[in-house]
Amino acid sequence: MAMKVKAVEKLLKFDKNSAGVYRYVMSPEMYSSLNQKKVIKEAALRSGVSQGVMQACWDAAGEVIKAWATEGHSVALPGLGTMRFGLRSKSVEDVNKVKTSLITSRRIIFTPDTDLKDELKNTSVIITCYDRDGKEVKRVTSSDDAEVEDNENGSNDNTDNNDNNGTTNGGGAGNDNTNNNDNNGGDNGGGDNNGGGGQDPGGADVN
Repeated sequence: MAMKVKAVEKLLKFDKNSAGVYRYVMSPEMYSSLNQKKVIKEAALRSGVSQGVMQACWDAAGEVIKAWATEGHSVALPGLGTMRFGLRSKSVEDVNKVKTSLITSRRIIFTPDTDLKDELKNTSVIITCYDRDGKEVKRVTSSDDAEVEDNENGSNDNTDNNDNNGTTNGGGAGNDNTNNNDNNGGDNGGGDNNGGGGQDPGGADVN
């Protein structure tokens, strides 16, 4: 099993007046979306139960997860990790100013378990490189350190959000420690060992 990534040569501009530079920018290949029916059929085959029974279990588990998560619990997702609800909000000094309008967004927080993270860590990455004309010029299997990012950082969830100076309290289990400036590497231009796709350091525009 391997993850497919493409590195495409794109013109990056640091400002409107610059001529720009070409860099290879990496991004995941488009994955197909598996619908619920297909997943249930495969799960039924692997477990030896009928699709009807599997569908009933699937529906019941979904209802339980939604009900418990909205009550403030961190709910286990078998073989995957845990899920809980949280929020982002603005902070105020005066208790009289505390109101629901301070909430800027509601969140679904997923924390993968160790087995799932190990599965990702052990999955190879195949990179296909395309030049600016769309021609394939190279294909390589990556030899990165296979570090798996975990924004949850354990069970703490203290959000540092520069836009809303907020503190996020997740449902049930502790606080969710996410920093909105955490894309150092994932959003840096590829090709020069700067990390994944998206934008070049300095906020370059990708044409």
